[in-house]
Amino acid sequence: MKLAAPEFSLDESFERRLFTRRPDLTEAIRLTIANDALHAMLNNHWGTITELSKAYSISRTFVYSLAKNLKSLGQYIFSDKIESAATLTQARMQAIEVMLSIRLEGCSSLGSVSTIMKRQACNLSSLGSISQILSRIGGLLPMTINSEQTLQTLVFASDEIFSKATPILVTVDPCSSAILRIELSKTRNSDDWKNHFECLVDNGLEAIYLVSDDGVGLRAGHSAALNHTVRQSDTYHAIAHTLGLWVERFEKSAYKAIKEEYEREQKVQSAKSEQAKEKQQQLYQQAQKICVEAIREYDDFSYLYFCLIQELNVFDNEGNLRTKQQAKGVIEVGLELIEELNNKGTRKAAQKVRRTLPDLFHYFDIAEGIVNDCKRLVDEDTLKAYCIAWQWGKAVRKAKKSARKHNAKQQEQSCIEIAQWWGNNGVDQSNWHPYMQKVIYAKLDKIVQSSALVECINSIIRPYFNTSKNQISQEQLNLIMHYHNHRRYLAGVRKNKTPMEILTGEDQSKDWIEIIFDIIGEKDPELLVA
Repeated sequence: MKLAAPEFSLDESFERRLFTRRPDLTEAIRLTIANDALHAMLNNHWGTITELSKAYSISRTFVYSLAKNLKSLGQYIFSDKIESAATLTQARMQAIEVMLSIRLEGCSSLGSVSTIMKRQACNLSSLGSISQILSRIGGLLPMTINSEQTLQTLVFASDEIFSKATPILVTVDPCSSAILRIELSKTRNSDDWKNHFECLVDNGLEAIYLVSDDGVGLRAGHSAALNHTVRQSDTYHAIAHTLGLWVERFEKSAYKAIKEEYEREQKVQSAKSEQAKEKQQQLYQQAQKICVEAIREYDDFSYLYFCLIQELNVFDNEGNLRTKQQAKGVIEVGLELIEELNNKGTRKAAQKVRRTLPDLFHYFDIAEGIVNDCKRLVDEDTLKAYCIAWQWGKAVRKAKKSARKHNAKQQEQSCIEIAQWWGNNGVDQSNWHPYMQKVIYAKLDKIVQSSALVECINSIIRPYFNTSKNQISQEQLNLIMHYHNHRRYLAGVRKNKTPMEILTGEDQSKDWIEIIFDIIGEKDPELLVA
């Protein structure tokens, strides 16, 4: 059969050879290396590539390059049908699309990606090709969102997450859930965070205020790079996490004491002799005292704890904006009472909370400005009902127990119905419309008390760490960030929206993989050429 003239020059395909420094490696030797390597790759003979690299003192990359060139030449010579360059490029793009989908949407390991692609007879299915292409694509993607048009002011929620002992610095917009910057770092000291924040500013992103925990490096980085911006201490880490652990401990101790008392009572009843009964009775009375003390300790501390948590609410039960002086005063009294419980551990925890108080209530100042903006949209009664509904909506998302979540949903819906009634029948009906709830909620969502969304991002990207055995590179993080920011939510309050749509307010017409291909076409078109 006479073959059609190839649409590419074989000479051109070898013009860009990177490995031409070894004159001792003749063409015959190179052909032998390529043949042995390709045979091993096609038959899954592990270790051959390493043996060849050691035997000829060459790199594994060089061996793979020779095998790839020989495979391409063989496919051209022995193929019954000579495919056009466009067809080969399309097949390569389809293989890359499958690769990206399985890795990111399927959250699969590179080994699993390779297995699935081989099962589907896809090109580029070798483990080396997959790793190389994903890293190459990740290198084209930014680690920081770029505000291309104008300076964009956002709330920054910043924290560290870890891949084993390696810190990853993350800043998120809590309203849209978009990752603003994700950075693999060797350390997490002040200089690292200073550079992190400066890069955000250089890319057109400015903080309304920063929400973070009280990490030493993070706080120092904020002071160095964002000293003009208020830092809001994370209310979850400051109070809920620090004191909430003691609620669980006291509860376990109380149940343990109750069990011990019950067992002592059973032993009293089963004692046979008077001497045994008297001994068991004494032990039972001791267990009773311990039980009463454990229950009292749990009741006292849990009551004070939940009182403190309530003081973090932005609005009271009537929908009125609370003041930070009011919240701070009650919390200080609560901490004093906790210190008087005569428990060394809780006293130390209360003192730790007290140190965070100066930076704990800045969100009330932000809330005041937002509520004033909302007052221009609806009348006071309607706004109060929406404020209570919004607060119950936050409780829905925080609740872990189904009964508590169900109750919060009912309360939110009830308040929304009240707001709608006031909107239709209140004093000022001129600006009200059925979509006013979304408008009010969008404004209130900018009242951010916690950097907990970073923990949510951690839970989203943690499976990728696990499937890569925590061998994380910046290129992988760039890919994960792009996927997260441009994928469409399937459930929840952000359903059918992508983080970038919420962040920018512009519709995203293309799928996240299409956007990647656009970036490749602009920055590295050779990656798509077969």
